[in-house]
Parts: sequence; structure tokens; C-alpha cells
Amino acid sequence: MSDPRTFVTADGRAVRYFDTGGDPATPVLIWHHGTPQTGAVIAPVAAEAATRGLRVVSAARPGYPGSDALPGRSVADAAADVLAIADALGVDRFVTVGASGGGPHALALAALAGERATAAVTLAGLAPFDHSPDWFSGMASPDALRAALAGRDARLAYAETAEFDPESFTSRDYETLKGVWGALGANAGAGAAEGPVGEADDDLAYVAPWGVELRAVRTPVLLIQGGADRVVPAPHAAALLERLPNAELWIRPREGHVSVLTALGVALDWARTVRAE
Repeated sequence: MSDPRTFVTADGRAVRYFDTGGDPATPVLIWHHGTPQTGAVIAPVAAEAATRGLRVVSAARPGYPGSDALPGRSVADAAADVLAIADALGVDRFVTVGASGGGPHALALAALAGERATAAVTLAGLAPFDHSPDWFSGMASPDALRAALAGRDARLAYAETAEFDPESFTSRDYETLKGVWGALGANAGAGAAEGPVGEADDDLAYVAPWGVELRAVRTPVLLIQGGADRVVPAPHAAALLERLPNAELWIRPREGHVSVLTALGVALDWARTVRAE
């Protein structure tokens, strides 16, 4: 969809990013990838954006292929990298959208960018960790996140023997992966191909303070959640709704963690028409 480029941060780190390009006046979608992925603009995201005349900018978070690791990074740290890339590209206003592990980062960018973020969307996004056992309730395979609670060494050690639990996905998820969203599975494999650091540091960030206050986000937010999601269960969306003052929640009762992504198109339609309060 677009060739990888490299941005160098103020502290000297390399961050790989992708930009589908377009006229300077083209509206911009900043896409935040899930865990693990490469940050590349996969075909279904590019297609839904192109249909709506949107340019897509996306970045690989620290520790993923092409981006230098940043041990101890917060969700806000990774979002700040993306904001710096937007600045370098001359992108003033944008819609920020994230799926799964990208959801927290999409919200963090909205918090950091203020009025520059015209709308924010999460699909199956995690809520901030509240130190309650209920936060893990309904997850088919919470062991990676539980390992992260014990620190970086423990999370990296867990990765040495970890395997994907097929029960994490529903039958609708598997059907979705047979279609255009099959690109998601291939990209996840590529995101993990160079080692577990990016994924581990993501998990560590999810169970630590995010570095932003969600109650301060005034950007209109749309939370889209699959009612049958076994990776990020529906109560996470409800918890986010409680924290965000200008948010609405769309529950898609039959969708799982992957199949809910088929709502991306209608989410982008919402983002194009919504206005800040």
C-alpha cells in the first residue's frame, strides 16, 4: 500500500512509518495497529480509507520491525511518536483510529493532540488496567497480560513458550480471516517475526498507567465492540465509555475480535460527519 519510511525522534530513535500520500488537502486517517503487527497499512484499511478519500498514516510502535525499542514506554510515549510524525508531515488535523491494542494508542493521541484530532474511533480496544481481576474476565487467553504484571523480564520469558490459543477467536472471526481481512493475520505474523519485544512492551504498557487522562479527551469518540469478543471482552468498552466524556458505544452483539473490524467503513463514515461539542 505504501513503502516504509523512517522518522528519527528527538531522542535519536528510528520509527518506521507508512503514508499512503495524496494532495496536501486530503483528509488524514491515523491508523494505530494491533498487537502484534508491523504498522503497515493493510489492504482492507487502505481500501476503506480510499473509498472515503482519506490518506492513511500509520507507524510501527517501538520494538516492532523498523522501530527502535523503548523499554518502559507508556501508551502515551508511542502516541507521541505518531504525533511527531504528523508534525513532520505537516498534518494538522486528523481522525485517529485504532483496533485492539491500537485502541489505547488512538485515544492517547486524541488526548495529546487536542482539537487537532477531529474524531477518534476504537474497535475492540482495551480499557485502562484497574488492578481488578475483573479486567481479565472473559479473556480466552489472558496469560500474556498477566505475565506483564510481573515485569518486562517475566513477559519476555513468557514469550519463549507462548502459543496462540485458537479459542481466542470465534467462528465469525475465522470466517472474516478467510476474506480481505486475511491480511491482518499475515501482518500479525510479520509483526512478530523479529522477536517478541514490540508485543511484550505493548502488554507492559496496557497494564501500566497510560500517561494520559481519558476524562480530559474532548474529541468525539466512537467505541465499537463485538459482544462475542474473547480477546478484549465487552466490559472493556463499557469501562472506556465511563471514562470518556464525549463518547458513544456501538455494540455488535454477534461479532468477535476480528469480525468487528468489518465495521471500519461505517466508523469512518461516522468520523467524517461528527463534530466536536
